[in-house]
Formats: sequence, C-alpha cells, structure tokens
Amino acid sequence: MTTIETYKHSIPIQIRFSDMDALSHVNNSFYSQYYDVGRIHYFEKVMNQKLVWTDITVVIVHIEIDFISPIFQGDEIYVETKLYSFGNKSMKMHQQIIDKASKEIKSKCITILSGFDRKTNTSIKIPQEFKDKFLEFEHQY
Repeated sequence: MTTIETYKHSIPIQIRFSDMDALSHVNNSFYSQYYDVGRIHYFEKVMNQKLVWTDITVVIVHIEIDFISPIFQGDEIYVETKLYSFGNKSMKMHQQIIDKASKEIKSKCITILSGFDRKTNTSIKIPQEFKDKFLEFEHQY
C-alpha cells in the first residue's frame, strides 16, 4: 500500500466498549466503521455542509485495509483522510488510523469510489463540480 505523508483531514475516534473483542483490543470489523466516520466527515468538510447522502453521486466499490498494530481500550486514535487520485469515473482515498500519543500508524486503508447514478443503477462520470470541490480542498493547503 502506498504511504501518503500529507493529510488534509483528521478526526478523533471514540473507542466504545462494544468495539472490543475477546483479546481485549478493537475487533477488526470496527476499523471499517472508523474509516466510514473519517470519510463522512471528510466529505462534509470538502462540501462545507452536512450532506444528504442520497444526493451524493459516488459509491464505494473497493476497500483494502491493512491491520498494522492493535488498538486497545483507552488508546486515543484519530482517522486521517486524503484523496490521492481522481479519474473520470472514480476517486481513490487513503486513510490511516493513528495513535495520538505515539503517532504510531495502527491501520491503513485504501478506498475506491465510483461515480454512480442511483436512478439507473449504473456507473457514470463523476460530475465536474463535485470533482472540483475535492481537488480545490486538497490543493488549498
């Protein structure tokens, strides 16, 4: 997985008791939820508004998660999110979960989203105005 050094968005994640497994660390199934929280807040930051998700013209078509180091109850973690590639019909995001104190990378995630028309249930080009907002956000820092 490619390491991305500069992130434009970071959000703290609350670890809940129900996230824990029998080994006393966060169960791997919850990592995806943490990445969802990061991705949702990233989209809202880019769009500068709370989103109506039925109006969003992209859907997730691929997720790849690397589990590097366990997360334990009491760890202070946050999800960093960055867009690193934009095509005509798809966009690729990189995210990572970082321990606040040690800066240790706990996990990395690559997500591919595709343009999607909900009415016809088909792949479409991502609208340019949508694309422009993300590219502007990533380049303004």
